Amino acid sequence: MNRVHPVTRGILWAISALVALWLIAPTLVVIPLSFTGKASFVFPPESWSLRWYESFFTSAEWTSALVNSLLIGLLVAVVATVLGLLAVLGLRALAAKRLGSALRIGLLAPMVVPGIVVAIGIYAIFLKLGLVGTILGFVLAHTVLALPFTVIAISAGFAGFDDRLELAALSLGASRVATFFKVTLPNIVPGMVSGALFAFVTSFDEVVLSLFIKSPYLNTLPVLMYASVTRDTDPTLAAAATVILVLTTTLVIGALVLTGRKNRARKS
Repeated sequence: MNRVHPVTRGILWAISALVALWLIAPTLVVIPLSFTGKASFVFPPESWSLRWYESFFTSAEWTSALVNSLLIGLLVAVVATVLGLLAVLGLRALAAKRLGSALRIGLLAPMVVPGIVVAIGIYAIFLKLGLVGTILGFVLAHTVLALPFTVIAISAGFAGFDDRLELAALSLGASRVATFFKVTLPNIVPGMVSGALFAFVTSFDEVVLSLFIKSPYLNTLPVLMYASVTRDTDPTLAAAATVILVLTTTLVIGALVLTGRKNRARKS
């Protein structure tokens, strides 16, 4: 095994840190802006206050949008995880066939197709079905975007799963249903949880598709933030952005930690 020279390793770490700082610095600027004491975006803030968080959490419009985003995100996480699990089980059964590869490409297509293209297509269909501006419409639309992430996460869980455990259970007289729930499912739960978290974050952060299917009576938080930029630019927007940033970052870190623990447990 080739070892990296300490100097080379230090240089690589420094470059990685600089790239990471370059990527996240614009995002982190939003946090101090949300604590400014003035009704304008001035960086660095000349005074500090919690008034914009008070404005955010006491506004019926902002809190309603936050609740809508949380509800839709949770429903999308459940639906996308269940569908992703079923899809991966189907792909396992077709692993040795060309159809399996074609289906996998189809399941991952929403990740590479431009969002605006997906949004236009979904809007045209939902308009005829009367799903525009409904919770069901949002859940179905966001699930389309979240499903690839659950498929990838659950597939990664199956990649480290030993198929011989299933064969052993079946040979000892367990039914296929019992084998799935007692042997297979417990081993892929971390992958399912990671997929659900990424599905929630995908739904919670979605803007483009949500702009097409929203209604005056049903807004999500990112859509309301986008609309707020066009109307006014008071720092309540920065407070809302910080709430999203903290929530999504916490969930993503949780998913990464869970995946890391699973990998370490597998190696040991």
